[in-house]
Amino acid sequence: MNPLTDTMNTVETMFTATDRSALEELKRRIPIEHYLQTELQWQPDRRLAPYHLTGLCPLHAETQPSFSIQTRKNLFYCHGCGQGGDVIRLVEILHQMTFPQALAHLRSRLGGSNLLEDAVAYYRTQLLCFPQALQFLAQRGISDPTTIQAMRIGYAPGACLRAHLRLLGYHAEHIRQSGLINPQGRDTLYRRIVFPYGDNLYGRSLDASMPHRFLRASKGGLYRWNSLHLAPEILLVEGFFDVAALWQAGFAHATCGGGAHLNRTQFQQLITGPRIVWIVFDRDDAGEQAAASLSLRLQQAGQMVRRVRLPYPHDPASYFAAGGDAVGFRALLREALP
Repeated sequence: MNPLTDTMNTVETMFTATDRSALEELKRRIPIEHYLQTELQWQPDRRLAPYHLTGLCPLHAETQPSFSIQTRKNLFYCHGCGQGGDVIRLVEILHQMTFPQALAHLRSRLGGSNLLEDAVAYYRTQLLCFPQALQFLAQRGISDPTTIQAMRIGYAPGACLRAHLRLLGYHAEHIRQSGLINPQGRDTLYRRIVFPYGDNLYGRSLDASMPHRFLRASKGGLYRWNSLHLAPEILLVEGFFDVAALWQAGFAHATCGGGAHLNRTQFQQLITGPRIVWIVFDRDDAGEQAAASLSLRLQQAGQMVRRVRLPYPHDPASYFAAGGDAVGFRALLREALP
């Protein structure tokens, strides 16, 4: 048996597929050879093959090289002291760290860690593991894998994020301060479809109880505005499912403010350049009133505006879910009100 491949940390064997994927990415970004060179100024004694280095062992005192690195697999083994494994195991032994401490140490070498991004990545993998979440998306008309991937849609199943983040090396206090976990240890966005945008997350519950929730109180700017701010036309809708439905139908210039009422930042973004703003709000009393009010404000600010009236009582997502298509939607654009 090959000690380079057989030496495994026992903690890793308990990881889910999602955890292992995150660990593999971390290890890929930190080759053992580079780590030792920058941390200890270690240099190989010779290269036995294109992907096989040998040198003095950094883990114990020796005069004859017995330490080897397989650079293609990013694994090490010392024939002198019998230690071997991946870069995480190397850090554990070298610095006498626990597994989470070693992860935190390595993550710090990558220029800091982004807890929110790691949470988003975890939720994205969870979406594929829960048929009820995919079914909920399908009921809202969202089934295109390309759209789901582009919008980085995920799912928060319950009380599992904290353990995942701890295994990635995040301290409990850091996790608590992020707001991702509630005082009971559950995910704040528990049983919700999750849409990330900026430094915030929006969660839509699978049931009717408290259906809408934002991770942070301040919603920030318009969704994906950095990629849309130069567009000559903008489709402004109320929610993230509406954006997804329009993207799926081929209307990539759709955005939303997380509701019918824009904050100051979002309003200013719409009037920063010459463009046509197509307001496509829900076709109900509240949506009609909000669209009329916003249209007036935008016109007063010198912006070109058109109000699109969907068939009653649809929003964009339900319009497409009920059988609407791009051809029919373009017809609605042509009939839009000033």
